Amino acid sequence: MQIESRLHDLGLTLPPPLQAPGGAALPFVAVRIVGERALLSGHGPQAPDGSLAGPFGKVGAGVSPVQAREAARLVALSMLGSLKRALGDLDRIAAWGRVHGMVNAAPGFTDLPGVIHGFSELILAVFGPEVGQHARSAVGLAELPWNIPVEVEAAVLVRQA
Repeated sequence: MQIESRLHDLGLTLPPPLQAPGGAALPFVAVRIVGERALLSGHGPQAPDGSLAGPFGKVGAGVSPVQAREAARLVALSMLGSLKRALGDLDRIAAWGRVHGMVNAAPGFTDLPGVIHGFSELILAVFGPEVGQHARSAVGLAELPWNIPVEVEAAVLVRQA
């Protein structure tokens, strides 16, 4: 339980499962385990009660880069919550492989990597560089579901239980 102890030391709390807006049915799983790999569906920023966390809108227009970077940190906590429920123990994560960050970007906003740094920095703070280091992309999109500012999907390597 080293990772959960680290989360506690950092004052971080994992949210419960997502409460999709408007009772939307999501016909897929948050985490799909295939062999030694856990594939994580796109996650958005969550509030402590499991709802989507604001602010909502486009980064570089209604949402500041600082707010978006914080939203990316909340996405990391959302993913860790999903992984905890799927794996039972976050210490089973052997390595973060790939992270794909998506930003709901206003026209002309180009600091997409700076926004997704919020996600990467939290993962590295929790897991350290040996396990937490990951390959990453950060792209800007015209829209994201429910007008969230940031969405991230990922793949991690896991140890057998």
